[in-house]
Parts: sequence; structure tokens; C-alpha cells
Amino acid sequence: MILVTGATGQLGTAVIRQLLQKIPASQIAALVRDKQKTASLIDLGVTIRMGSYDDTEALDHAMQGIETLLLIAGTDEQNRVRQHQNVVDAARKATVQRIAYTSRALRDPATLVNQLMMGHFQTEDYIKASGLAYTLFQNILYMDAIPQFVGGDAVFERGIHLPAAQGKVAFALRSEMGEAIANALVGKSEDNITYQLTGSASYSFHDVADALTTLSGKPVAYTPAEPLTFETQLTGRGLPTIVAQRITRFITDIAHGQEDSVSPDLENLLGRKPMALNEGLALLYTL
Repeated sequence: MILVTGATGQLGTAVIRQLLQKIPASQIAALVRDKQKTASLIDLGVTIRMGSYDDTEALDHAMQGIETLLLIAGTDEQNRVRQHQNVVDAARKATVQRIAYTSRALRDPATLVNQLMMGHFQTEDYIKASGLAYTLFQNILYMDAIPQFVGGDAVFERGIHLPAAQGKVAFALRSEMGEAIANALVGKSEDNITYQLTGSASYSFHDVADALTTLSGKPVAYTPAEPLTFETQLTGRGLPTIVAQRITRFITDIAHGQEDSVSPDLENLLGRKPMALNEGLALLYTL
């Protein structure tokens, strides 16, 4: 039995969709917080385990009979490490055989500007110290996030203005990451292993602008912004200061090359090359 946490999120959904093509639904369980979101999973035959990362009693119940646990990283960045520790502790108590975790592919965590990302590596360390067999998926930034970063369809009018300098990202589609994770989960591994799930090439936002120009026939330019100017613009649009700082620091890490790592692991787990930038953008923008 494989338990997928965060099962109604986009990555969890992608993983379960692929698992259903590999193993019977009776071997898949989903940890879900909101009962109203369980209908589609129930229709597919997936077993529902109710609970959250904060509810230790529910986590203990959810782990019963589970052989492999996929812990999808929580979105509460301030409390993420404590919540993840709750999940790992429950898995250890239930003698789960293997724990997998969706971490981040970052070049040098010690030099991160966005220190909230350190929670991923603290979680990795906690998993390693648990004594459980583990599989770590260090994921690159989703290609699906590009419209959010550049402003959706407005990019064709305003262009791209980000403090990413010449930094590159080995973007990969969330759906392909989910597929690769599922493939790894059903594969038999006796060893502890870490996968870096990245695209086959890395791209700057100049490359993103060029691809959007080619696909749309409309000129899209990338203009690197100064971090402080960018942060001020975000707060000027009504974002809380702490959120504006978080976004700016995240993109500054891109400028520093933190997301510029290319690994063959995603391609190997998929059995094919992941989608390149132009293909992914054509899909995301329906171009």
C-alpha cells in the first residue's frame, strides 16, 4: 500500500493519476484534509485517510498498513519542518518500510537568500536520521509557474520584468515530475536514493521571452529588474511586505544560479526526454 499525502494538490493528483496506471487502486491511499475534496478519489477506488500534518493522532491512524509513504512538502513554510517531523514520526511508529519526500533541487543551500527553502533540507536530514529507508525527490522549479512569475497573458503586453538577472532554471512540467515520482515509487529499491528531477536543459528568462515571442508572434522582451525596485513594485500593488520580500528573495536565488542544475534523473524515470521550454509554454499558454 502506498500513501500519498497532499493528495488533492496538483502534484499529488499527478502522482496518483500515474500510480493508477501502474498498480491497482486498492494499493493506493490518499491523506486528505478536506472531506469535500475526496469524491473524485473515491470514484477511482483510492482509499481515503483523513488528517493533516498537524494532527498527530490522525497521522498515526493514516499510517496503518502502509508500506511506502510519499510525503509531499507542506505549503506552510513557517511551520513546515515541524509538520514534516510529525509525518516522519508517525511513519516510524507504524514501521512504514520506505518514506519518499518531495524536496527541492537547489545548487548550494548554504548560500540561499530565501532561507525558507532550508526547511526542505532540514526535513531531508530528519528523514535520514529516522532510520527509515528513503527516496528523496529534489524537484526543480515547475515550468507551470512561469505564467505566475511573468504575469500570465499580460506578458504579451508588458514583457517580463524580474530580478532574475541572467540566471537560468532547468524548468520541468509538474505533470512529468508526478509521473516520474510515481514510476520511482512502484519500482523496487533496496537502497536509499536521491533523485534530482530537472529538465534536460536550463533556460534564462531571456529564453522564456524568446520562446513566447516565437510561439505567439508578439514581441516579448525580458528586462532584468533591480531587487529593491521589484520588491517596492510588489508592495505598491498591495502585497504584504513579507510576501513581497519572499518572492523577491526567491527570484534573487534564481539570479544567483540556484536553479541552474541539470540532471538525467527525470528523463531516466520517464523513459523519454521531458518537455522542452517551447513545448511546455505552448501547452501552458495554449499557443
